[in-house]
Amino acid sequence: MKKLRLVMAAVLVVSLLAGCDGSGDSQAPSDSGGGVSITVVTPFSESDGNRGNYVSAYEAFEQATGNTIVDVETAAVDENWKQGVLEDFRNGNEPDVIDFFIGADADELIANNKFVSISEIRKEFPDYASNMKESLIPVSTYDGRQYAVPVYGYWEGLFVNKKVLEDCGVAIPGAGYTWEQFLADCQTIKDKGYTPIACSLTQIPHYWFEYCVFNNGTVTDHAKLPLEVDDTIGQSWVAGLNDIKALYDAGFFPPDTLEANDDTTAQMILENKAAFLLDGSWKVGWFQDNAEAAGADLNDFTVTYVPSRGIRKSTDAIGGISMGYSITRKAWDDPVKRKVCVDFITAMTSDEVTSTFGELTVTALKNGITPSGAQLNALAESTIAMTKGCTAMVPAAQDALTPSARDALFNNIPNIVRNKITAEKALEECLALE
Repeated sequence: MKKLRLVMAAVLVVSLLAGCDGSGDSQAPSDSGGGVSITVVTPFSESDGNRGNYVSAYEAFEQATGNTIVDVETAAVDENWKQGVLEDFRNGNEPDVIDFFIGADADELIANNKFVSISEIRKEFPDYASNMKESLIPVSTYDGRQYAVPVYGYWEGLFVNKKVLEDCGVAIPGAGYTWEQFLADCQTIKDKGYTPIACSLTQIPHYWFEYCVFNNGTVTDHAKLPLEVDDTIGQSWVAGLNDIKALYDAGFFPPDTLEANDDTTAQMILENKAAFLLDGSWKVGWFQDNAEAAGADLNDFTVTYVPSRGIRKSTDAIGGISMGYSITRKAWDDPVKRKVCVDFITAMTSDEVTSTFGELTVTALKNGITPSGAQLNALAESTIAMTKGCTAMVPAAQDALTPSARDALFNNIPNIVRNKITAEKALEECLALE
């Protein structure tokens, strides 16, 4: 993996330099003079499998243009990070470019004119984001305009430790895997001495929230917010929260799920201590980067569909494109930085660079992902098979919540499982903040 990144970095330098002298395609940056420094915030934390790809790409941009990227490294993409980003904007400390969510998380920023729309940028730079499918460029939930140029989308799926399942005599789940089968398998796994589900309910409860709600709702309604606790969507949320509690009561989460962080619990599946991990497409890179240190073989892991319940098919998945690179108004109004920001985003979202990030994810590229040519391990191959078999893909429900409402709901999940608050009351408190 590291060798592949070094090769890609060299390729990127060549393509960026070609663009600067006019011989490259329209998506390569043109000469912006050099010597300009811009601050960039992204979700590529040290634990993100794409961190290396991002660093290679921006270093290639620096080498090709003579400009400098001040990389504000993210500790972890969680609610604290999102709130920290908002606070920086409120205090006038916003970056020049940010790769951020464009759903309800960004409503405050867009309402306060903190981002520049793609349509405004195209008045001066008509080819901006021209390699992207317009229909797949994320749209603001606040005003329906496009601000962010996506690098890649996401899917959420079930990572499986095949060695643990084999030792437990449990078959690897596939299409048609039901919630009842999942519960029975979890009990078998627990009885054998393993932890069925690697998860930190105190830090990363939202993957299980999404699918438990999805299992009690419909494809059509999943991304809609309840208006009140007792309406149809509200009841699907309550039922989903109670399903998480049932998993906790059954002892299917780690004993320290309410104290440990995500890094600690995720490590359990690598160390053959846990069977299942529900996470996003970005976790593939994490497996690739951490397997060797844990003494694990990537061929012992696979990705499959999340068990289904009700009218949802197991092959109905959560995913889409919810974030991308935006230029801040502060940078756009700076005549020294404006073009550098455009060139940087153009470079970071070119077909070549995007392909290093998105071979196993959802893409908005008109030409699709260009395969790297590298041999894929069994885990990577399973992600491709899983996404190809999806019968539907819907956006995450949490993206429609305001940050304060989402924060209140997820902070209450530990309280729900410990019987300190009912699911109904937790949802009521959440909706009061909408």
